[in-house]
Amino acid sequence: MTLTVLHKANLMIQTFVSHLECSLTGKRYPAGEIHGLSEAGRPLLVRYDLKTMAAQVSRESIAASQTPGLWRYASLLPVTKAENRISLGEVVTPLIPLERTIAQLGAKPGKVLVKDEGRLPTGSFKARGLCLAVSMAKEFGIKHLAIPTNGNAGAAMAAYARRAGQRATVLCPADTPDINVREIQQQGGATYLVNGLINDCGAIVGRGKEKVGWFDVSTLKEPYRIEGKKTMGLELAEQFGWRLPDVIFYPTGGGTGLIGMWKAFHELQELGWISGPLPRMVAVQADGCAPIVRAWERGEEHAPLWENAHTVASGIRVPVAVGDFLIIRAVRESNGFCMAIADDDIMAMRNFIAREEGLLLCPEGAATVAAYQKALQDGLVRADETAVLFNCASGLKYPMDSVNARIDKDKPIDFAQF
Repeated sequence: MTLTVLHKANLMIQTFVSHLECSLTGKRYPAGEIHGLSEAGRPLLVRYDLKTMAAQVSRESIAASQTPGLWRYASLLPVTKAENRISLGEVVTPLIPLERTIAQLGAKPGKVLVKDEGRLPTGSFKARGLCLAVSMAKEFGIKHLAIPTNGNAGAAMAAYARRAGQRATVLCPADTPDINVREIQQQGGATYLVNGLINDCGAIVGRGKEKVGWFDVSTLKEPYRIEGKKTMGLELAEQFGWRLPDVIFYPTGGGTGLIGMWKAFHELQELGWISGPLPRMVAVQADGCAPIVRAWERGEEHAPLWENAHTVASGIRVPVAVGDFLIIRAVRESNGFCMAIADDDIMAMRNFIAREEGLLLCPEGAATVAAYQKALQDGLVRADETAVLFNCASGLKYPMDSVNARIDKDKPIDFAQF
């Protein structure tokens, strides 16, 4: 067990990391060293001495913390030196109830809540994972990071890396939304477009580790993005008064957040900080790229490459995921399910929620609403159950309908048109 006590501005921070563990074999790896994947080629999970932590830290102390955003959970995170905690002003993201649309969805008032991750730095939930990955890279003295991305992860990595004084190299599929590509470059990332999908970009990043010497921060190929993403689960527990919702709908590409939340819930249980049953976890994908859904439906644990992946929800266009078995295990252990949504339904739901609720979801977030509606219709969830739907990014990052109505100030105006 490693116990580190930090002092900064009279604030004592404790971390309780004990070791790292292969998610497939259970083999232990020492903390405090640079790691990528395990020897089995699978993600490493950070483990904590939760028994010691439970005796020294309380959930009341977390609730009373004046530290904003995800760093309020520092005792459940791996950074051991306060000066290495990189921040761009993270916030606890709000839970926004759907009100005007619940009747059409078939839900009951107050039961459908959108957790809007678009309020985070760089406008997406990728900020959580990359905040932790970059902070740990700084702690280990790593100077050059590289990442494959469909957009938002690259923007977050570039922003946090430059904040930490590190080099950032980002590879994007050539059809990545233009605003994402420009954002990455604007925030200091050396940005390259690749004629392929995110897995093709990832293969190039992997080959560059030896040739260039950069560190690969691809999804689940280092241990710490998952620790940042698990803060979504920690926040939910605190926001629900240390209970949890009945069901969580999560847009799933690489699935780091779903895996991270499931990890967080078990850690909170072991600490004795939460009561009641754990939520059913629902992995939502697009029907043009649904490897996790297909594997789950077939009763399999691994999801082979999805050929010719395509969807308007670029953030979940991940044809193959290194943590596929962890996603599927979390879904099955929670008695949840997987669901694929058509692009037309995704965009129709995005437009419907924006028009009726004033809430501009990203396509991936809209997919969770469409999945929730379908799950209600299919009897997979009840209208009286509390459901949290994750909107993973600001809708402002995605193309929107053009505006064509015009008024000529120099001609008579027909006010009847209004």
